[in-house]
Amino acid sequence: MTSNSLYQPPNLRGRVALVAGATRGAGRGIAIALGEAGATVYCTGRSSRGRTRGRPPTPGRRETIEETAELVTAAGGRGIAVRVDHTKPANVKKLVAGIKRRHKGLDILVNDVWGGDALTEFGKTFWTVNLDNGLRMLKQAIHSHIITSHYAVPLMLARGRRGRGRGIIFEITDGDAFYYRGNIFYDLVKISAIRLAFAMARELRKRDIVSVALTPGFLRSERVLEHFGVTEANWKEAGKNKDANVNSKDQNDSPADFLVSESPRYIGRAVVALAADPKAKKKSGRVFSSWALAREYGFTDLDGTRPHWGNHARKKYGKYKICDERFYSYWVPGLVELIFPDWF
Repeated sequence: MTSNSLYQPPNLRGRVALVAGATRGAGRGIAIALGEAGATVYCTGRSSRGRTRGRPPTPGRRETIEETAELVTAAGGRGIAVRVDHTKPANVKKLVAGIKRRHKGLDILVNDVWGGDALTEFGKTFWTVNLDNGLRMLKQAIHSHIITSHYAVPLMLARGRRGRGRGIIFEITDGDAFYYRGNIFYDLVKISAIRLAFAMARELRKRDIVSVALTPGFLRSERVLEHFGVTEANWKEAGKNKDANVNSKDQNDSPADFLVSESPRYIGRAVVALAADPKAKKKSGRVFSSWALAREYGFTDLDGTRPHWGNHARKKYGKYKICDERFYSYWVPGLVELIFPDWF
């Protein structure tokens, strides 16, 4: 397998990206990967050094948007940290106004605001879950995405008028299929991300902006590494030495699955590959996985491998159907579009 030292990212110099939810996990990996490609990256979130005064920015977490921005710059791009609560329209409006003053346009938007790990109660029915936590999850991970796109997309349209090439929106989700995801609110959030990508793609179909949903596999995030008591440097050996717990309801408790995990940079490189693809428009409105795009575009994870969560899951747990050509054939054309073909 190709070593990581041979990875050559596409050239995204001159491109301006906004990664909403860049503090940790997939958001941080995406921001750094965009930095590898030379992009200017606005790294936003609520966990900021300026707000913590020595305390953890999020209970039990120490990552900050400033740290992410520094990692973006160290990777070869330009990282800019801005503290933003994406559930508050005024915050997002101010952020976009600042990007407009500095850069006149926006090329890449990544909607990765989540914050629902502590709120999700897997295995509980909808009549027994904590309702307040569930409704809060919808606000954090669906409302925030809509708010951010509402203010950011006009700036992306302005970019197109200045001849800067195609823009692209990413909705980060979990899973490349329509299956139930173990908790009613978690399920709504992750399916909604896919549906948002589709709905925006329909309204943007006559514009030069792509809208896609993108899922990682078993993500080796900071929280998951700490759960296993390992680091990115030694995670493989640590995983092999742990006893498998295949009956656990928590994916993070299965070392067998952990050994097929991927770093956050993997989905980041998927973002870069799509952002650099001049033919990406044909993918608009659909959901893609990091492992499938790795095989299509040829990028690798940090260790030079191409982990394939889909193959592993089918072999271990059984076959499941992903969103494929037949699935999408039921989405387009819709009745409203047949009645009002010129709405957008």
